[in-house]
Amino acid sequence: MNKRWILPFILLVSPTLGHGEERDGRAIVKDAIDHWRGQSSYTEMTMVIHRPDWERSMTMRAWTMGDDHSLVRVIEPAKDRGNGTLTDKKSMWSYSPKINRVIKVPSSLMGQSWMGSDFSNKDIARADDIIDEYEHRVLRVEEVDGITVNEIESIPHEDAAVVWGREVLRIRDDHVVLEHSFYDQDGALVKSLKTLEIVEMGGRTIASRQRMSKADKPDEWTEVAVNDVEYEVPLKESLFTLSNLRNPRD
Repeated sequence: MNKRWILPFILLVSPTLGHGEERDGRAIVKDAIDHWRGQSSYTEMTMVIHRPDWERSMTMRAWTMGDDHSLVRVIEPAKDRGNGTLTDKKSMWSYSPKINRVIKVPSSLMGQSWMGSDFSNKDIARADDIIDEYEHRVLRVEEVDGITVNEIESIPHEDAAVVWGREVLRIRDDHVVLEHSFYDQDGALVKSLKTLEIVEMGGRTIASRQRMSKADKPDEWTEVAVNDVEYEVPLKESLFTLSNLRNPRD
């Protein structure tokens, strides 16, 4: 279920790299996804949804296993406790204790807001579509505060069932994603996920606070802060079932 910081002064910018670097671009993106997720993980996090006239906070727990399984469950505030989201391969379900119903999220709604935030259902699903359904090209390599940063342009294949015209990622050589920008079919920036804090946690360097915001509404944003994370934890497949989504046993 990826920070109020200013990027340090860029010390070195190399020329744009050519076609021969495309394979490296894919590997860089894949390594970043694998680094964030691990073979399995357990995370405690806080999500803050900010609007000009109000702000809302939720505390959540999340589990992931392999490429296909994830479960996110709200534990605070009390009125939202028990709300959950389960993903299994390319399917997604949500559960609300208020109506006591598990609802499958249709593909047509994957682009809709998740729990009223600036993240979409597809963002939460952490689908790996970007790895194989896009062509990746290293646009440039920078050295930022002594750390190499790769800027990757990812353009979907013509037959890919995605909404974005292109995506651009800035990824450090330790696999931390500094920024992930999403552009529409006309090339206009729609939204960006920016890393605001980076820490050592769970035995690796991770983005501990990230902000998603829309380009046309800069005063509206959603931040997710990681409070605790463990990687390579033993998890059972029964955790990622509709039964457990409705009746938690975790």
